[in-house]
Amino acid sequence: MINKAVNIGLIGFGTIGSGVVENFNLNLPLIEDKVGRKVVLKKIVDLDIATDRGVNVDPGILSTDVNDILEDPEIDIVIELIGGYQPALNFILTAISRGKHVVTANKALLAKHWEEVMASAQKNRVRIGFEASVGGGIPLLKPLNESLASNNIESIYGIINGTANYILTKMADEQRDFAEVLKEAQEKGYAEADPTFDIEGHDTAQKLIILTKLGFGVYIKQEEFHVEGITRITLDDIEYARELGCSIKLLAISTITDGELEVRVHPTLVDEKHLLSSINDVYNGVYLIGDVVGPVLMYGQGAGMMPTASAVVGDVIDIIEGMNCKIVKNVKYGPAKVRVTHVKDISDIQTKYYLRLIVDDKPGVLHAISGILKDLNISVDSVTQKGYGKEGSVPIFMVTHQAAEKNIREAVKYMEKLEMVKDEIVFIRLL
Repeated sequence: MINKAVNIGLIGFGTIGSGVVENFNLNLPLIEDKVGRKVVLKKIVDLDIATDRGVNVDPGILSTDVNDILEDPEIDIVIELIGGYQPALNFILTAISRGKHVVTANKALLAKHWEEVMASAQKNRVRIGFEASVGGGIPLLKPLNESLASNNIESIYGIINGTANYILTKMADEQRDFAEVLKEAQEKGYAEADPTFDIEGHDTAQKLIILTKLGFGVYIKQEEFHVEGITRITLDDIEYARELGCSIKLLAISTITDGELEVRVHPTLVDEKHLLSSINDVYNGVYLIGDVVGPVLMYGQGAGMMPTASAVVGDVIDIIEGMNCKIVKNVKYGPAKVRVTHVKDISDIQTKYYLRLIVDDKPGVLHAISGILKDLNISVDSVTQKGYGKEGSVPIFMVTHQAAEKNIREAVKYMEKLEMVKDEIVFIRLL
């Protein structure tokens, strides 16, 4: 065993930070045997050090002053688990500038400040570990970046927000509406008091930025691609999707064809035979295709105290093993040669579409709608009318053949101007 101990500073003693402490408590001998060194959690910093976290910790290592970590020359690795942009970014950049390696689960910060953080790490010859930022405890990012490095990645499809997946699963399994299931998710702690970040797709988008960088070598800001949440999904949509042999999932999609990259987040009808259709409840799954390996599914708990802590401590172990070799390799994220020549706008994609319309129950409605679709070169695969809505209106469900998104959007705009159309038209893309 190497004589010099590795000292670790933990910034953030919340849920995940408590899990990290518990992981060390449970398996420190296992960790030390793996790295061949003594590993010391030297300091834990949080604004609140009085609340009992339910884990065994020496009160002497607790502090409310982050400089007890950042200015301690003996601390080798800083774990940042406070989340958000600031002051987390300042803490990370300061730690890097002082030659400390960093492990973080902060997908929001990485998605927004990727280039700044990685450039600073390269300049100061330190490592950044961020496995826990996407997929919680699922071994995902390192396998994508290293184990599959001999592949040209062709497609990445991810169910990577447990809150949204839980809501859609419960709606489908228990025939309960969106608002009711959301309230239950909040009561169970699966959704925040303000759930906007999860249900509007922003959390998924931030994770997709990281996956896209590792899979295709390009960094794309969130404002540069389409992000759509699940708030417009109704029980009618879920039931009709079931009749089509599909489930509805909030998908992160990044896929390349002839150098053109599509990056998007939105609800998607997924065929029940597809592996992603079986990812339910709060679980996450990422399905990717490599030109050599073929399809790969990575599945597991995408959040939670212990699964995420497992990924954090795994990064710590990886960094220590690099320290043992006295080599800080300049990690390249994504392929060395970028194949992306163009990032498609959402309006330029082509796929199949599901549409839900609420219309007057009278003659001529389908003729008018069909005329608009025909004029925009959209052919229809199926049309179904089911039951009755309010005041003599009826819901119509349609599935198109392959069509251009810009034509679908134009068709929806014209159809919503028709007097016979009584509500906003919902359209959902098919995988």
